[in-house]
Amino acid sequence: MKDYADAVALAAAIRTREIAAKAVVSKTLEKIDKDNPQLNCFTTITAEAALTQAEEIDAAIAEGKDPGILAGVPFAVKNLFDIKGITTLAGSKIKAENPPAQEDATAITRLKQVGAIAIGALNMDEYAYGFVTENSHYGATLNPCDCTRIAGGSSGGSAAAVVAGLVPLTLGSDTNGSIRVPAALCGVYGFKPTYGRLSRAGAFLFSSSLDCIGPFARSVRDIAAVFDVLQGEDPRDPICTTKPARFCLSELNKGIENLKIAVADGYFTEGAEPEALEAVEIVAKALDVKQKIAIPESHRARAAAYIITAVEGANLHLKNLQSRPEDFDPATRDRFLAGALIPASWYIQAQRFRRWYRSQLQTIFQQVDIILAPTTPCIAPPLGQEKMIIAGEEVLVRPNLGRFTQPISFIGLPVLSVPIQQKGKLPLGVQIIAAPYHESLILRVAQELEDKETTNISIM
Repeated sequence: MKDYADAVALAAAIRTREIAAKAVVSKTLEKIDKDNPQLNCFTTITAEAALTQAEEIDAAIAEGKDPGILAGVPFAVKNLFDIKGITTLAGSKIKAENPPAQEDATAITRLKQVGAIAIGALNMDEYAYGFVTENSHYGATLNPCDCTRIAGGSSGGSAAAVVAGLVPLTLGSDTNGSIRVPAALCGVYGFKPTYGRLSRAGAFLFSSSLDCIGPFARSVRDIAAVFDVLQGEDPRDPICTTKPARFCLSELNKGIENLKIAVADGYFTEGAEPEALEAVEIVAKALDVKQKIAIPESHRARAAAYIITAVEGANLHLKNLQSRPEDFDPATRDRFLAGALIPASWYIQAQRFRRWYRSQLQTIFQQVDIILAPTTPCIAPPLGQEKMIIAGEEVLVRPNLGRFTQPISFIGLPVLSVPIQQKGKLPLGVQIIAAPYHESLILRVAQELEDKETTNISIM
């Protein structure tokens, strides 16, 4: 099968009958069957349903109908999204005992409505609490760029599946960096929209006041296309905004001439390996960005985000923590138990600080439109490694991979991690950050970088 540039190009070929949707799905299933046993991206494959949907799309096209912008494009989702007829695992042993989902998550429904074909569910850290996707129940997902290293998490299966070329599109979720961290470590685009912008209905939540869903893809226009499709009010999700959709795909080529862009200074230049900061410099140089800006008290924002996450996650799972602690992934259980012991006054203070920190960023975004920052402090660590050396200091792997992502999602900002991969080196990511509801500006900047061939994705 011809290698199409991205999902949008593949859908165009299917709509013009250059290739059949069924042939695309069949080839996709063959590649998954060949490569997934080593990479461990998928936990469930919905082959029969996918082939049936592909046949329906081919029939509709033969009748002169247009199934939609993603006609015939295979996609997969982190296994915390409900797939009708499949039990939603959320990376856990406990939830495997639940009955199958009665309906698809809203995000899956909306992708199917424009012709995309659901192909299965993807591996993750248990209950989305982690940055490594080394799951004690379902195994580790390997990084396709180097199979001795982690894929990142908690949406590791989602990032790795795109980079490995198993599917062109996937969905993940992001609480403190769970889309952006694996996107950076695997070398792919990972997008976390504004908190509340996309419906989370049918997705098992981790920390309700932080969780967002978003796509992984290998082109900016694929990210924009999926984001456009997923927008819209949803009565099933009370936090989903009614703000009018902004059609980002049509705005990608507006350019960035009038945008004010700055590089995050201070906290975002500390505690990182030189190559992570070099990736930001590469992007800044490509965009001719010289301004730097400090975001005050970001270290406290990270600490407050940790408290809120731990408390909300522990509260959600408290009953099972009390009655069946042995059925949790040990790494997840121990952090939930710690969260259950955090005093309520700490949680209240963290929420108060959250309001203050949000006001600081509102002031900053009156001065600039876009902020650049590293996604992770280093390349993907080896599998099973508990500690790493960062900037000369030994630190734990799991909590420190999100040191640059947590302060951003803490107040719900939209952000895209763009892949930077220099020849002979493992990938890293750079965060492109904007004020709430300004996703289109982020994607315009990313498109400029893609056009300049600054970003780079290696597909297996």
